Amino acid sequence: MTYDLVIKGGNVVLRDGVYNVDIGIKDEKITCIAETITDDAKQVIDATGQYVMPGMIDTHVHISEPGRTEWEGFETGSKSLAAGGTTSYVEMPLNALPATINKKALDLKLEAAENQNYVDYAFYGGLVPENLDNLKELADAGVLAFKCFLSDITSEIPEDFINVDDFTLYKGMQKLAELDQILCIHAENASVTSGLAKEFAREGKNSGVEYAESRPIFTEVEAVQRAILFAKETGCKLHLVHISTSEAIQTILKARTEGVDVTVESCPHYFAFTAEQVDEIGPRAKCQPPIRKAEDQARLWDELMNGNIDWLTSDHSPCTEDLKQGNLWEAWGGISGAQNNVDLMFDLAVKQRGLPVHKFVNLIATNPAERFNIAHKGEIAVSKDADIILVDPNESYTVKREDLYYKNKHSAYEGRKIDCRVTTTIVRGNIVFNVERGIVGEPIGKLISTNE
Repeated sequence: MTYDLVIKGGNVVLRDGVYNVDIGIKDEKITCIAETITDDAKQVIDATGQYVMPGMIDTHVHISEPGRTEWEGFETGSKSLAAGGTTSYVEMPLNALPATINKKALDLKLEAAENQNYVDYAFYGGLVPENLDNLKELADAGVLAFKCFLSDITSEIPEDFINVDDFTLYKGMQKLAELDQILCIHAENASVTSGLAKEFAREGKNSGVEYAESRPIFTEVEAVQRAILFAKETGCKLHLVHISTSEAIQTILKARTEGVDVTVESCPHYFAFTAEQVDEIGPRAKCQPPIRKAEDQARLWDELMNGNIDWLTSDHSPCTEDLKQGNLWEAWGGISGAQNNVDLMFDLAVKQRGLPVHKFVNLIATNPAERFNIAHKGEIAVSKDADIILVDPNESYTVKREDLYYKNKHSAYEGRKIDCRVTTTIVRGNIVFNVERGIVGEPIGKLISTNE
């Protein structure tokens, strides 16, 4: 056999550990894993000294095309994902206009995404008060899951995204349970956080710690409890997005013991920064839920290291630079993070804290693939898509604005030194990023199907 690509000499991360084996790729699939591959290959990569692992599946990405393409488009967003070691992503139903709350809007997004992506992609459908009758058409059209907000999200713009009320949450969960769909939830108590934000702003409380105190831990826990209660009543499958506190995770773990089908994600920024550091970074580090205080972050680290967080996502939420001006009340809330997921968390969790590498792979690839039924991705195994990244654990670099692929080149990680590096990203056997060459070739990303 002549392979399209062979990766030789690397430390290959399989389900149960790390092995020094070769990987043979043909027709976009992994076709051979062996101690040594001696057959011919059109291309050979020497991965000596590097970890070879499945590419990240980032299930929480905001691309603002169409409608707000000046914030982020599919081309720039997927380039940044590729450079960061992500080989597949799932795009959220908000920030673009119109929001993905009906099939017509989904079709616009599908058309906009075609031939622009450097990595594979899928879409969420939204749940909002006005679209209960549109959930089935979105599910039939192939959205991977659904998303709603319990936190306050309002807009005067027609066809923009808004948060659900409790009736919509209940009825939506009923319908999604019937459709066997997962509902992903942004869990914060809208009334309390909105009231505290106005109160703190009036009083001139603008520090990073004060911003965290305006969205206290109990507001996340209460919303998680409410979502779980509704899930018990309806039988809807849940996924809690960007959870920032140990208290909320413990609530989720308790619900599992009571039979609730629920998973949980968190994001690198909750592990990389503390509220005490936000003032130095400024509004680039503003997000919801907020960056937590150091003592709270320490407990979140315990949850990650103890295996209580199912996977990691970027929650890449970009915007134009002018929207990041002003104080923490005025600036847009969202962190541009798609390009620094794998390297940052590999450094923090694996190198600095000793997380086994195969467990790290579960956090970035295997677990989300299994939860969202993406059977052909998520691990290095024969017959899987050849979505593979190389990570050099001994190469350090500093995040610089000029190296970012975002449409708007700002990031909370600017100036941060990271002690490892993604050197190569391969999507279905095609090299799309190399650290020396940058982005390689033309967009080859495809829409993800769960039927393969």
